[in-house]
Amino acid sequence: QRRSLAPSQLAKRKAGDEDEEEEEEDWKPPTGRKRQKAAAEAESAECYRSPFRKPLAPLTNRPQCLDSSQHEAFIRSILSKPFKVPIPNYKGPLGLRSLGVKRAGLRGPLHDPFEEGALVLYEPPVLSAHDQLKIDKDKLPVHVVVDPVLSRVLRPHQREGVKFLWDCVTSRRIPGSHGCIMADEMGLGKTLQCITLMWTLLRQSPDCKPEIEKAVVVSPSSLVRNWYNEVEKWLGGRIQPLAIDGGSKEEIDRKLAGFMNQHGRRVPSPILIISYETFRLHAEVLQKGTVGLVICDEGHRLKNSENQTYQALNSLNTPRRVLISGTPIQNDLLEYFSLVHFVNSGILGTAQEFKRHFEMPILKGRDADASEAERHKGEERLKELISIVNRCLIRRTSDILSKYLPVKIEQVVCCRLTPLQTELYKNFLKQAKPVEELKEGKISVSSLSSITSLKKLCNHPALIYDKCVEEEEGFIGALGLFPSGYSTKSVEPQLSGKMLVLDYILAVTKSTSNDKVVLVSNYTQTLDLFEKLCRSRRYLYVRLDGTMSIKKRAKIVERFNSPSSPEFIFMLSSKAGGCGLNLIGANRLVMFDPDWNPANDEQAMARVWRDGQKKMCFIYRLLSTGTIEEKIFQRQTHKKALSSCVVDEEQDVERHFSLGELKELFTLNETTTSDTHDKIKCRRCVNGHQVRPPPDGSDCTSDLSQWQHCADRRGLQDPVLRAAWDAAVTFTFHHHSHEEQRGIP
Repeated sequence: QRRSLAPSQLAKRKAGDEDEEEEEEDWKPPTGRKRQKAAAEAESAECYRSPFRKPLAPLTNRPQCLDSSQHEAFIRSILSKPFKVPIPNYKGPLGLRSLGVKRAGLRGPLHDPFEEGALVLYEPPVLSAHDQLKIDKDKLPVHVVVDPVLSRVLRPHQREGVKFLWDCVTSRRIPGSHGCIMADEMGLGKTLQCITLMWTLLRQSPDCKPEIEKAVVVSPSSLVRNWYNEVEKWLGGRIQPLAIDGGSKEEIDRKLAGFMNQHGRRVPSPILIISYETFRLHAEVLQKGTVGLVICDEGHRLKNSENQTYQALNSLNTPRRVLISGTPIQNDLLEYFSLVHFVNSGILGTAQEFKRHFEMPILKGRDADASEAERHKGEERLKELISIVNRCLIRRTSDILSKYLPVKIEQVVCCRLTPLQTELYKNFLKQAKPVEELKEGKISVSSLSSITSLKKLCNHPALIYDKCVEEEEGFIGALGLFPSGYSTKSVEPQLSGKMLVLDYILAVTKSTSNDKVVLVSNYTQTLDLFEKLCRSRRYLYVRLDGTMSIKKRAKIVERFNSPSSPEFIFMLSSKAGGCGLNLIGANRLVMFDPDWNPANDEQAMARVWRDGQKKMCFIYRLLSTGTIEEKIFQRQTHKKALSSCVVDEEQDVERHFSLGELKELFTLNETTTSDTHDKIKCRRCVNGHQVRPPPDGSDCTSDLSQWQHCADRRGLQDPVLRAAWDAAVTFTFHHHSHEEQRGIP
């Protein structure tokens, strides 16, 4: 309702309001019984007041002033209490640096370089007092010190290796080059040295910041999980590597893209572990960014610069490259050039320049018909090559392990053929006539297949039984030589000399010790025979070959190495798992058949004699007496006696054997106890028995210098072999690892 604002109306309303106020003052509410009772209770409550009740303070807008002396005393009591970090047993600095505040003063190293046992990779130059006044304090270089968590477990040779690697990848060893080759023999801890290098580069540098952001480890598929476990073992939870060992193409591409997009001082997953095959298939994703360091395990895969894996890795945008290979490269200098060129491009020139300046003079100088001038020139070029390469290559032999590992006894066991094998062998040489084919001056495909057939026959006649049934060339009519009722469903050890010896070795080992055994062969068909033998003898076993997935390989290796695992035998295909596996759960290894490449045999035989091994190790290399297997072994022994710069990664029969040598392959010597021992004319033996020192006081021939003992049955010290001697063994060469250092008689 609207009211008028006229003066007359306002006066009337004012007079009316005053009358209403007088009426309100005179008015009293009607009293009833209830209201009277309530009023009486209120009056009584006002009369009683509790002594514990404090009177309410009047509400005013005026602030109450505190006593200044009380306030100052309260603040002093707070500040007098030192700050205590709420972490049990915390030993770090207190109050020296605030969060989010830049530290003032001199820069310092990440770890104490003066601590006892500290491994210092870089020490800044000592500055004079004058230089210290002139230099910018924010640019002073600092010490680079390996994390004490790792330096405490590094052995002396590993500390030296880490220093060498760091000098190479930081271009301090060869200006302008950032790569190197870690060529230590198997079992010397190459993986641990490379993990130490990665962790140091990811965390520090002389500039007081990380040297790199990310690192990539490329390895054979069977070792991806092993690398992941090693990083976890040595670094604990300090770092989270990304291991890719399977998955769809889209999933792998997504993971790799996420890895490459990581940047900054604290990358969540700074280490990528990937197989050569996966890297080759997904190289485009990894080539889109930069990587601080790449490590290639089992790097002898990169010996051919023309293959796709080499080209994919070479196109990766990273200057720092480390190549790991426990096997030296022999004979093929171009393969050697490919490896050195991968880690340090241009250090040896182009391939054509290398061939003209190094390869041709060296090969001419090593030729038997070379003139004195050519030999001299070849030696000079060889020394020049070694001096260049040694600046970026480090190699230590397994002699160092004698201080840390138990004794290893390696034995080459010559096993006589059974009558069935002898007849099949002679029958094949008569029918196939591989020697006559060689007279034409070329090596045919059938000649190479003849080598494979003879090698399989030496293992067991069951491996060539199907060829006998189909009457292939060389096996026509051979089916009648087999015993009546013969079947390949069950293995019959008595039909093969080597299988008979293996049966004895396994039986004696099982009955007299708790040792475990690794069986290695080049053929999966031979592994099938091992399985049949184990089932018939009720031995528990596991098998690793090319058909097994990567994840499953890591699981069975871990289970076999466990002391509580019941498995007695680990069957291994040398082609699938001969490199890098750690099988220290076993201390006996049987190399059932030799490979043309001595490096392959060395890799396979190094599976048990490694860091962590607690027992004495026995290595048995089985050869069929007087057959092609002894020729292969002789070739291996000769190659290992060559100059250390000559390394042979892949033995190609056609390339390395002359026609005369190939003809010797297709012969059978039935009268010898060891064709190898006869050929090298060992001067340590008289009438087949070793006399130490040799009767004429001279040393033995160079090709046999690595074997410290030649023995018949009376010279055997191993009870396992002594039991098998009468069955099929004819002769052995054996030696103790570093017996002089160990004081073994």
